[in-house]
Amino acid sequence: MRRNGRAEKAGFSLLLLLLLLILILILILAWGVEKEQDQEQEQEMLKTKSVHSAIEPGDGLRILAARGRGRGLPSDRFDVWMANLGPSEELRDAILAGRISWREYSRRYLKELREPGGVDLRNKRIRNHGQKFTLRLLQHLAKRQTVTLLCHCAEDEKHCHRHLLKALLEKKI
Repeated sequence: MRRNGRAEKAGFSLLLLLLLLILILILILAWGVEKEQDQEQEQEMLKTKSVHSAIEPGDGLRILAARGRGRGLPSDRFDVWMANLGPSEELRDAILAGRISWREYSRRYLKELREPGGVDLRNKRIRNHGQKFTLRLLQHLAKRQTVTLLCHCAEDEKHCHRHLLKALLEKKI
């Protein structure tokens, strides 16, 4: 009789352990789904468009990330013009003329965003490391509101720096 009691206790303990493991698994799965939804929501808050596309209420903060504003482009097409986020004129001209590949352009554009210059050259301790703090600010804004990165390229243009900039902003800087 005593042996049966021990077996029952062991079986009951095993059952409790199994139920606990199932509960932990459910919690882990629920947390994973919630995390995926949060990531999807964050990604939806950072968009890209052509500055010439229709302005929509869901665009949020419209940032023109191009060196040139564009002749005749009304200032109501964007909220903020950040020329510092556009590729250098030299790099832009090289890709438009076909002198460099998209891969080379991508590498050089991302490098340009991180290049020190201006005030960085005169500071020995605190440096901006290119656009690091500007990029972090944009990341912060995109977590709280929709941010749309604009460029002069056509809406369906796949080889545009605004897509590279968006991908960079979706990573840890």
